[in-house]
Order: sequence, then structure tokens, then C-alpha cells
Amino acid sequence: MKVVFIKKAVLVLAIFVIAFLSAYGLNSAGLEVSATFQNRKIPIYSVDTSENKIAISFDAAWGADKTREIMSICDSYGVKATFFLVGFWVDEYPDMVKEIYNNGFEIGLHSNTHPDMTKLSKKEIKQELETNISLIEELTGFRPKLFRPPYGYYNNDLIDVCESMGISCIEWSVDSLDWKGLSAGEISGRVTTQSKNGSIVLFHNNSDNILDGLKMVLEYFRLNETQVVPIGDLIYYEDFTINHEGTQIKN
Repeated sequence: MKVVFIKKAVLVLAIFVIAFLSAYGLNSAGLEVSATFQNRKIPIYSVDTSENKIAISFDAAWGADKTREIMSICDSYGVKATFFLVGFWVDEYPDMVKEIYNNGFEIGLHSNTHPDMTKLSKKEIKQELETNISLIEELTGFRPKLFRPPYGYYNNDLIDVCESMGISCIEWSVDSLDWKGLSAGEISGRVTTQSKNGSIVLFHNNSDNILDGLKMVLEYFRLNETQVVPIGDLIYYEDFTINHEGTQIKN
């Protein structure tokens, strides 16, 4: 009976030690078991800033009926935004791409064919980005430096390729969920309650209620004296770190 008790005590102690080491990111050899997590690269989801400033963005992959009105609404509030354009969208709406650029809005990359980038090799990732860049640059003379992954899916390979090409990988911290058919009030409610200094907001350029929702959002930010800028005017390009939540912090 005593032997059984001792064995149980040793087992309990072993479990406790393993749990303790795991909690502190160590295994029994003193090595970090969370190395995979710690080595994981993270895109920019938001920016750490004391300024009352946020960025808004529109992903454009399907349709362009509301794009011109989106720009008009933004201009009426003295606001510019970022449009992330897919390559096949650029092919279908070349005049709209030129209009976006000529009206002073920022253009970012959103891949060429809108794939899950995590399922591609580094060579394929680079090809998606280079083709996307070429299509936009040929129309505007502008070479985009921001990229938003389709569906928000990313991995280290994707970020490695972006970094090698001098491209900032951008996600979002506030999702309007406009693509789900939310009402204008619901879109506005999500964005205005979740936004804070340094937030990056995701919209889509052809969602059902984006026009009325955008008006409500921009009116709220105007009343609260929140500066709304393109993402390129919010993020840092050097001397920064990105924490585990994707917040970009100036060193």
C-alpha cells in the first residue's frame, strides 16, 4: 500500500512540474516549448499611438458600383482611405483604378487571384504580388507598398516574401462585417464602438449598405474629432516592433 501511495505521489509531482514548466514556456530540458509561437511572424493589425487617429480601408474584389460614391462621401468629410485591389478587379475596372489613384486615395495590394496565400509556395506568393503590382503600376505609375492577404490568412512564408519585397502586410483590428449584409446602423455600431486610437477598419467597396454605413461612421468620427487617414499615414515604416496582438509599436 505504501509503495502504491509513493508511486501516486511521484506521478502527481511529475504532472505538477510539467505543468509549471509549460506555463513558463519551458520543457524538462529547459528549452522553450512555445518557440513555434514566439517565432511566428505577425502582420500589422493596429498601431500604438496616443493620437486620436484611425485608418479606414476597403477591399475590392467583386463589383465597383459604389466605389465612386464611397470616394465622394470620404471627400465630403475631408477623408482619404486605402483601397486594397485584387488583380482581376484591376483588369475589369481599369478606369476606376485610375480614378481612385487620381482622386488621392491610397492603393494597396490584395493579391492577383484572391487565393489562400498560406497554401502557396514562396515562389507562388511572390508571383501573386508581382503580378498585382504590375497591373496597378501600369495604370497609375504607382507601386503599392501595402498588402492585405485575402481572407486575412497569413503565415511566415507570406510575411517573409512581403518583407523581401519592401511590402507591409496589413490586417485589421475592426471588422465592419459589412459583407454579411448588416444594416447601416449595425455597420456603424460595430465600427464606432470597437475603434480606438490606431485602429485599422475593414470595409468592402461593394457591400450592401456600405454607403449609408460609411456616412454614419464618418459623421461619428467628425463629431469626436477623430482623424481618419489612409493606412500608409498611420503605420510606422522603420524602428518598430509588433506585439503578439499585431499592434505596431514605435521603438
